[in-house]
Amino acid sequence: MLSADGSGKICILSEEVIGRIAAGEVVERPAAVVKELLENSLDAGSRSITIDVKDGGLALIRVIDDGEGMSREDAPRAFQRHATSKLRSDLDLWSIQTMGFRGEALPSIAAVAHVRLMTTTRVAEVGTELEVVGGTIGKITEAPPVTGTRIEVAELFHNQPARKKFLKSTLTEFLHISRAVQQASLAWPSIHFRLTHNAEEIFNYPSATSDADRIAQIYRRTFLDQSLRIKASVPGAHVSGYIVDAVHAKSSRIPQELFVNRRPVRNAAVSHAIAEGYGSFLARGSQPRFVLFLDIDPDRLDVNVHPTKREVRFSDNESIHQLVRRAVREALSGGKTPFIESPVRQTSDSSVTISPMAKSESAIRQPTPEIQLPLVSEAAEPYVRVPSAEVTAMGQINRTFLIAQIGGDLSVIDQHTAHERVLFERLYRDWTTRGIQAQPLLIPDPVELSPFQAALLQRYQSDLEQLGMDIEPFGSSTVLIRAIPVGLGKIDPTTFLQDLLDDLMQWDNPSTSMEARVRSVLASLACHGAVRAGRSMKPEEIKTLIEDWLTEGEITTCPHGRRTSFRLSITDLEKMFGRAGW
Repeated sequence: MLSADGSGKICILSEEVIGRIAAGEVVERPAAVVKELLENSLDAGSRSITIDVKDGGLALIRVIDDGEGMSREDAPRAFQRHATSKLRSDLDLWSIQTMGFRGEALPSIAAVAHVRLMTTTRVAEVGTELEVVGGTIGKITEAPPVTGTRIEVAELFHNQPARKKFLKSTLTEFLHISRAVQQASLAWPSIHFRLTHNAEEIFNYPSATSDADRIAQIYRRTFLDQSLRIKASVPGAHVSGYIVDAVHAKSSRIPQELFVNRRPVRNAAVSHAIAEGYGSFLARGSQPRFVLFLDIDPDRLDVNVHPTKREVRFSDNESIHQLVRRAVREALSGGKTPFIESPVRQTSDSSVTISPMAKSESAIRQPTPEIQLPLVSEAAEPYVRVPSAEVTAMGQINRTFLIAQIGGDLSVIDQHTAHERVLFERLYRDWTTRGIQAQPLLIPDPVELSPFQAALLQRYQSDLEQLGMDIEPFGSSTVLIRAIPVGLGKIDPTTFLQDLLDDLMQWDNPSTSMEARVRSVLASLACHGAVRAGRSMKPEEIKTLIEDWLTEGEITTCPHGRRTSFRLSITDLEKMFGRAGW
């Protein structure tokens, strides 16, 4: 439809509006600014990069590097749209070997913030300083000859209140920044990275000589101790890195890091290949954890499929899928690894342990070494147990499955999942009624985390206290577990916190209800507090656990969906042995 004056509806947008639209694609939040500036520093050949942030990046983002810098002529040119030193023709798009290439980052950032730049090349005797306000370059002056580039981004989204309104809390925005810097640090171990927030040093990663050393800096040596190294090649592609051994796989997804040509990306084909590589090695409910580096010939890779370069596309998906799947599978089935000794496995004892009702107690097999753990701790106020049927405990199979007669039926019960269901029901009932009581630990357990993880726990500290947990910061990247909910047995603090962090990562999702958030945390608590497979149990313990499970409703799955029991009625047994109808 034409307008009233017959001039038509289509108009040409102003440069200011065009700039803000482009900024909306590239600059989603403060972390996107940090990522783009880091990529420029990396492409400039920097050996040391410092990132200073104030108020989650909204007040200030400052990135200082010792790279090659820019000349007085190039500095203002870098703020023009589609200006780049990394492409010369469209043919270069099919062989990209730099982190950045579109020439949109600096002008997009300058369109929604105040930018100040100081830069000096390695051969210049004087540097260059300039300011950009609202996308307009101001006066260009001389600066001290400090080799490299210093760029400051202040008052981000000052002219976009709508965008600012949709940002998360200051801590959440900083956690995204921390994540971006950590990914860059993993991808480039030879570079020294330092991050501060409101003048407080969050982390400092000196130059490392290998991927393993940098992984240890970020995810601690524990991750490597539980990992297998993978390495495989096909023509034009190579994969290397570390995957967690199946024995140590948990429900936590931290870390799941994939780098393609040192660029942090997501790719469905690679994720599927990793999952298939683990295959049946992975217990139900457990997740692959990995840090993988995929190096591919640039001409077999398209990195120009997403405005923020988060995704990549391979020219031959199938060969890459097979490469990664084979590398993961070979590592998992290859025996001992450089980082982990084979755990003691209870493979020879598959017989049934019979209780004194059928056999003397001296014949009950005990694990070696004997593990003395509390089994079912009562809550602060014991509830009235009313089992639905009489329980006759008979023993265990392979120290994992309980054998019992319940009423007139024969039942086989998974001791871990049944106990997990009991603990979950108690915790959930306490949360919905009187609140979960905490039991202080005699000796607080210290756990080393990444700064990102420690900050995440700190954010939800008061919420966790309502769930019976007292987790206290102890330095920049260490926390102390001072209390856990009443009724839980001994937990492994490190693996428990990894699962808890995985739960908390989902709390920022506005579509997740509070009850769903709480249930996921309580399920993790119950899982870690429940008796483990391989734990020898005495007849009275078996009887108590089964009675507790019956009292809680005889639910046939644990909170994570795994089966708790299998039952054969007397009628089923009679049919199996041909006694029915005699």
